[in-house]
Amino acid sequence: MKLYLLIFSFILVAVSNAQQIKGVVINNENQPLEAAYVYNLNSKSHAHSSGNGVFVLENNKEGDSLRIGLLGFKNKTIVLNASNFNKKLNIVLEEKSFQLDELVITETLNPVSTISRLDINTNPVNSSQEILRKVPGLIIGQHAGGGKAEQIFLRGFDIDHGTDILLSVDGMPINMVSHAHGQGYSDLHFVIPETINKIDFGKGSYYAERGDFATAGYVDFSTKDYLKESSVALSVGQFNSLRTLGLFNLLETTKNQNAYLATEYIATDGPYESPQNFNRLNLFGKYVSFSPNNDKLSLTVSHFTSRWDASGQIPQREVENGNITRFGSIDDTEGGNTERTNFNVEFHKHISDNSTLKTNAFYSHYGFELYSNFTFFLEDAVNGDQIKQKEDRSILGFNTAITNETRLGTTEVTITSGISLRHDIVNDIELSHTLNRRATLEQIQLGDLNQTNLSAFTNIQFDFGKFKIVPALRLDYFKFLYNDKLQANYTPQVVTKTILSPKLNFYFDAASNLQLYLKSGIGFHSNDTRVVVSQQGKDVLPRSYGLDLGSIWKPAPKLIVNSALWYLFLEQEFVYVGDAGIVEPSGKTARYGADLGLRYQLTDWLFFDTDATYTHARSTEDPNGENYIPLAPDFTMAGGISVNNLNGFSGGMRYRYIDDRPANDDNSIVAQGYFITDFNANYSFNNITLGVVIENLFDTKWNETQFATESRLQNEAQGVEEIHFTPGSPFFIKGSITYTF
Repeated sequence: MKLYLLIFSFILVAVSNAQQIKGVVINNENQPLEAAYVYNLNSKSHAHSSGNGVFVLENNKEGDSLRIGLLGFKNKTIVLNASNFNKKLNIVLEEKSFQLDELVITETLNPVSTISRLDINTNPVNSSQEILRKVPGLIIGQHAGGGKAEQIFLRGFDIDHGTDILLSVDGMPINMVSHAHGQGYSDLHFVIPETINKIDFGKGSYYAERGDFATAGYVDFSTKDYLKESSVALSVGQFNSLRTLGLFNLLETTKNQNAYLATEYIATDGPYESPQNFNRLNLFGKYVSFSPNNDKLSLTVSHFTSRWDASGQIPQREVENGNITRFGSIDDTEGGNTERTNFNVEFHKHISDNSTLKTNAFYSHYGFELYSNFTFFLEDAVNGDQIKQKEDRSILGFNTAITNETRLGTTEVTITSGISLRHDIVNDIELSHTLNRRATLEQIQLGDLNQTNLSAFTNIQFDFGKFKIVPALRLDYFKFLYNDKLQANYTPQVVTKTILSPKLNFYFDAASNLQLYLKSGIGFHSNDTRVVVSQQGKDVLPRSYGLDLGSIWKPAPKLIVNSALWYLFLEQEFVYVGDAGIVEPSGKTARYGADLGLRYQLTDWLFFDTDATYTHARSTEDPNGENYIPLAPDFTMAGGISVNNLNGFSGGMRYRYIDDRPANDDNSIVAQGYFITDFNANYSFNNITLGVVIENLFDTKWNETQFATESRLQNEAQGVEEIHFTPGSPFFIKGSITYTF
């Protein structure tokens, strides 16, 4: 009996000595650091800091050593004493230059997204287009005077403006459902690039918290909570190009609250014979407050407005016969204007030691008006085929997720569950035949629509040490309502639809610097409300089925390689024909391919990166030779070399490549590929930075966007189908000066 009591006493002592440690990780500016790795060198227990910088670490005792690390900061080691168990640890990490050899894959939350954080730090962005280019494997193109949302290419998709990629900023949706110009239309131009802090992305439909449009993948941008310093900048370049930027701290940075304001103005005429007369004004403000318990509340307010003229997509035949130059036009009355105002509130809270709450609520008002002429005089030989697409939209909703960490026996289990609501109210969504952006010749479509998406998800991660299993389930409910104003009577049409999307992912840490994964999931993209109600709910939410087998590997201390073999099947692809106001279903499609990405740090200040994607994309319902997917690229590649803070110098050379690709389903019309190189250099001294940017360094003739389009000119008897293109920018140089204070 005495022996049992002695053993029991030893157990009690061991349990009582193994205690919980709570703390917060901050930087020298008293700002919380997310995803810092906290590791007990004795008990081998570990934790990551949350978005509030807070961590809770189990199984500690007096005398244990903790190592705290985060890429871009000096590691810190502390020895626990008795006082550490009675109050929160306050751990300050000192910032330093990025060293890729310090990255340990198994200690890093979402190592693939960490790569984009590395890219932003070694090669900062200074245009809204470059923000999207920071996503490995993503290629973009502009084809409407700089004001229209970019065309996106990813994993063998011509995503158009966002049909198969989900985009968000601080949890606020960017994709526009049932948009006047195209389903999923995503205009990121309201984002000031210098305010971006982090890019979280994932390819495929494997993530339960991501719903509509997340078939090829998702990208979530997070803005900075604070500014290290205020600055003003001026950039001037060819083609009457001008950019002014202001970043202003409104409060002295403290641990409790931050506030800043960012402003941007851009103007350019572009290289075209008909000036673009483009201008855009951006305003952005953010306030962040932390409670004594490290609960985080942030409020962002932003507004942007833009207008432009465009030369449009020009037919190849007119350039080849010398009637116009590459920078000429057939109809230079194209163009438009757009504006967006956003309000977003975020709240992060530790409900308990093992539970966190993350929620945001948003409201956006959005206005859009676009004039285009794709076919010239094919339909109307007298007045031409110009169209107007217009809408006035309000978007409101919220996202809420609760994460709970628990144990099932000896297995660590992390359960994340959430609910979201998005409601779009679109008034006077219009498609009209117009003349010279003045007269309305015919209203083709006019109506009001409401679209509601209510969703819920649960994601469960079972951590068996080196092996993780992550099953997940997502439920979406949609309600589509449309009132056609061209009908004599008020006749609202309503369709509802529910869809269940399961996911199952596996992760295996084969070594400290090698992670293997297998991801699988079912996703979907929604159809336009106007099409849904007219077809009585047919093809409302076609599914996607995806599979990824990949790895993240550090074969050498300063080299990281990410690779994947993948497959994606779509039940239905949509091709939105904006000038006809219809969605053309293109049937079932299948894509498979391979991704490869490299990041190599040659020296403390010299970085190399490249990303390549090979894709085989085909329709599964058409005969061989007639089953090509128009504009689906077979091969894309992008990367460059960057100098980061070498005696005040920074800069780099970037390239992007996209191969020749079919422009129609039998590949008889080919969209030409291109290889473009850009250069930038900066020198900082005292509080001043001088910079130069050269786009298209070697003055390559290239077509930024291309389409197989049937058109007719005034002097032609019938239509001709061939490549219509928007020329890419020629050699373009601009200089900048920035003053920080």
